[in-house]
Amino acid sequence: MFYGAMIWDPWLILAQIVCIQSLYYMSLGVFLWVFVGTQVPELTLKYFFNNSLVTGASVVGWSIIAAYIVNALCGAAYVFILVERAKKCLDFTVTLYIIHLILCCLYDGFPTSFLWWFVYVLCVVVTALLGEWLCMRRELKDIPMRSTRLDV
Repeated sequence: MFYGAMIWDPWLILAQIVCIQSLYYMSLGVFLWVFVGTQVPELTLKYFFNNSLVTGASVVGWSIIAAYIVNALCGAAYVFILVERAKKCLDFTVTLYIIHLILCCLYDGFPTSFLWWFVYVLCVVVTALLGEWLCMRRELKDIPMRSTRLDV
């Protein structure tokens, strides 16, 4: 992608949001299957969106927390790959997690647990900062210049 004058393309932005959201839930499903699937008889949507299951009082709760945190690392990679600009990482990360919050509210009501909010904010921070760091590393790479002079 060229980083010159940017034109506002709402279809590109919408496609990026849909891709990031889809990848986020696919990888969350894999991590929930790995961490939680071995401990419960059936893995359902409640493990994605039920905020009362994010608790420190059970092994399943800690496993859900671990799945969310590991998935935040994957979310940073998705932002890095799909957004490609450090200054846009925070916008796309917050959009990702606001959509997740809305889905959680629709599924189980507004989250009231302190631990759920702590994990949620931690995941937002990890995804945004790691995504920005990865994008900045790519943006700050040296641009190779070819020499036009012949070495004699």
